[in-house]
Amino acid sequence: MASIPHPRTIWIERGGYDDLDAAMAVMEAAFDPANGEAWNRSQCGGILPMRGVEFFLVRADETAPVAGFALWRTLLDESELLLLAIDPAHQGKGLGKLLLDRFIDHAKSAGAHRLHLEVRDGNPAVHFYERAGFRIAGRRREYYRGLHGERHDALTYSMIV
Repeated sequence: MASIPHPRTIWIERGGYDDLDAAMAVMEAAFDPANGEAWNRSQCGGILPMRGVEFFLVRADETAPVAGFALWRTLLDESELLLLAIDPAHQGKGLGKLLLDRFIDHAKSAGAHRLHLEVRDGNPAVHFYERAGFRIAGRRREYYRGLHGERHDALTYSMIV
């Protein structure tokens, strides 16, 4: 795996199967199970070998534990951010923005002209994505199933690049 140092000593690197446990730990810390947003290990591992899938990790430095990750897929001229999670202990430090910027830059360089993502209605990340330039494209009613059977809408967002 090629690692890319960041000027602020933040370390961004490609992830693989060996990194799934670290990503799952971040996801468990970042996503409240009551909302039904997190993927399981099988879902994450199952998508990794698919064409156009990218998986990146972020660390505070080269040897620090994984602080966050992003997973996306690019096909033809579209790219979808599938997951982005930052451990709550590392939120507010710009790590999510670095991963989102990596997604956008990678999608552009791969020839994508439209970017997509979805997020649970009410998730504070809605504002993060809107500040980045994503605009609401639709709503999926009762898309997420919460821990106790409650349903939550998903908001779909897109951006033209």
